[in-house]
Amino acid sequence: MKKKILFFALIAAFAVTAFSQTKTAEEIVRSSRDRIKSTTLSTRSKMTITAKNGTSSERVVDQYSKDGPKGSRAMIVFQSPASVAGTRFLTMENAGSADDRWIFLPSLGKVRRVAASEGSGSFMGTDFSYDDISSASRGVASDSHTILREEEYNGTTCYVIQSVPKDSSYQYSKMIQWITKDNLITVKIELYDKKNTLVKTAEMSGIKNIQGRLTVTVTKMTTHAAGTYTTITNEITKYDDPIPEKVFTVEFLETGRS
Repeated sequence: MKKKILFFALIAAFAVTAFSQTKTAEEIVRSSRDRIKSTTLSTRSKMTITAKNGTSSERVVDQYSKDGPKGSRAMIVFQSPASVAGTRFLTMENAGSADDRWIFLPSLGKVRRVAASEGSGSFMGTDFSYDDISSASRGVASDSHTILREEEYNGTTCYVIQSVPKDSSYQYSKMIQWITKDNLITVKIELYDKKNTLVKTAEMSGIKNIQGRLTVTVTKMTTHAAGTYTTITNEITKYDDPIPEKVFTVEFLETGRS
């Protein structure tokens, strides 16, 4: 299973040996993204949205991910509070083309397709955009990758790699990521807008060994201009649990029943 948890288990993986200097930036990024070896991934997470004034609100979210004939599929289900409970979001990867994305909002009582042009929009009032949520399935070949340098981050030596989208319509002009040399875990990503201004930073931490996989359990996304951030803390992570195929359908979006 190549897809990481979307943003809830953003970078989970097996431990691997360090790369030699002869490895290219693209090979490092590809190996980092392809580290998970599991048939499915199920998580329950606490999402904390923090405003500029320090006030915060919490949500409980379940996610189910599984490979399919065209790529990874993921279903996100909001469980609480009551104001968002029953909201469901489905993303389906399409090899060589944009992901298909749909959302069900209980207040509307119907499924709405999320257009590619909405990729930069905030997902459910969080600091994550729709594109950020789907970033785990973004093809490595969609970007041009360059090793900028090696440096220490939180006491660990990392490759610092710049990734520039080949499609100019993508919301970011470049992404700079810190990938640990010893086990290829992505621990930080800087996201730049079309003016080459740093707009958001994702930080991954809380690494635990779960079912033999080194798994990031905390992901924090900060929006710099707004002074806000959203923290996702995985409270339950399960690999290889059976997930019915019906979960990844528009019918499940509408009913929440498999």
